[in-house]
Amino acid sequence: MDTRPVTRLITCDEDVAEGAAWLAQAEPRFATVLAQTGPLPLRLAPDGFAALFNKIVSQQVSVASARAIWGRVAAAGLLTPEAVCAASEDDLRAVGLSRPKVKYARALAQAQIDYAALRDATDAEVIATLTAVSGIGVWTAQVYAMFNLGRSDVFAPGDLALQEAARMVFDLPERPSAKALETMATAWSPWRAVAARLLFTYYRIEKDREGIIT
Repeated sequence: MDTRPVTRLITCDEDVAEGAAWLAQAEPRFATVLAQTGPLPLRLAPDGFAALFNKIVSQQVSVASARAIWGRVAAAGLLTPEAVCAASEDDLRAVGLSRPKVKYARALAQAQIDYAALRDATDAEVIATLTAVSGIGVWTAQVYAMFNLGRSDVFAPGDLALQEAARMVFDLPERPSAKALETMATAWSPWRAVAARLLFTYYRIEKDREGIIT
């Protein structure tokens, strides 16, 4: 991953459109997909402790379950490191956290991450800082970098939806491995995070289409 200082961030729809235009010119199959997807979503959310805690809550549960649990977390006021540190295990279990996630929530709360400083850190530094916390893997860190810090050239090759979308777009015989997709994505730099948005959007379109009975 690039270790140079941050030079470009995705902050608005125009940035995403610029990246999409670049990708369409660089890869004809992306141009074809963009004709189906239309403008890509910005998918930019606030950064900070609550954003990462939300991602921990969402791990290995359905979207509906994650939303329900997060709603209880928010209602209980567990949105700051201080609040999580002050909460008992029973308090954290009461909002729906499993025992492993209670452990991860506490680890995050105690990590003393300087979230403001992360905004100016290199992509590699962001990933290294976050993955040093128990319960935060590379995928979570990459997603945070893309969609909470607006990094334009971060990708998450271990994501199964991205792998499956790449298989469909590039007519591959099987879903590519994380390593294979990471290698493919080097051709999409410096807009790999926009390529991720494109592939995520295409994946949803295809899955919705599969659910339609004709």
